[in-house]
Amino acid sequence: MAPKKRNGHVVPAEEPRLPVPVPRKKASEQSGDASQPKVRRGAVERRTRETEVSVVLDLDGEGRARIDTPLPFLNHMLEALAKHSLIDLRIEARGDVEVDPHHLVEDVGLCMGRALVEAVGDRAGMRRYGEASLPFDEALVRCHLDLGGRAAFVYKVEVLAGRIGSFDVELCEVFFQALAIEGRMNLHLVSEYGKNRHHLVEGCFKSFARALEQAVMIDPRRAHDVASTKGMLD
Repeated sequence: MAPKKRNGHVVPAEEPRLPVPVPRKKASEQSGDASQPKVRRGAVERRTRETEVSVVLDLDGEGRARIDTPLPFLNHMLEALAKHSLIDLRIEARGDVEVDPHHLVEDVGLCMGRALVEAVGDRAGMRRYGEASLPFDEALVRCHLDLGGRAAFVYKVEVLAGRIGSFDVELCEVFFQALAIEGRMNLHLVSEYGKNRHHLVEGCFKSFARALEQAVMIDPRRAHDVASTKGMLD
């Protein structure tokens, strides 16, 4: 039997049930020195018979992105996500897009979610909640999220079926559902109105990015506390 690998590094025969348990570290263990800020980074690799995906993210970045997938519109959306969330994001992905891009898009979302869980750690000092309403020409999209450790996903984005380049618009929902489940967040995406497919889908990515920027922000008043009366987020 192949040796077990750490979270995110799996092969088909070892594919775990989702979401994958992630071991938590205490704030002191993550920082190594209470006087130094915690390093909030996550790195995940996933290999299956259908895809190979690598994701590295830094929550305290500058919005830099290095995205390499065979889907140009997805690349554009992930670059926008990094830019507007101020998260540094590096993604390399390959897969059987000639069969259907679904597998690749879903696995990128899944790996991003796992990397996010690794990066937030015990969530100490984090604001936890975020929301944003984003106008894009004639379209308006809202995002509300809670990085509270429990997964829930609501998608009420009315967009006509079709493609943007090689990207099926239904894959927007696929991506965010995988991200929400593996990122252990409550994620609600709602379109108020709009007609253009590109505007509505890009509105989802950018409103999510702005909401995520708020949610992962550290509030110095919380010090090492978490934003929960339970005293922990899980």
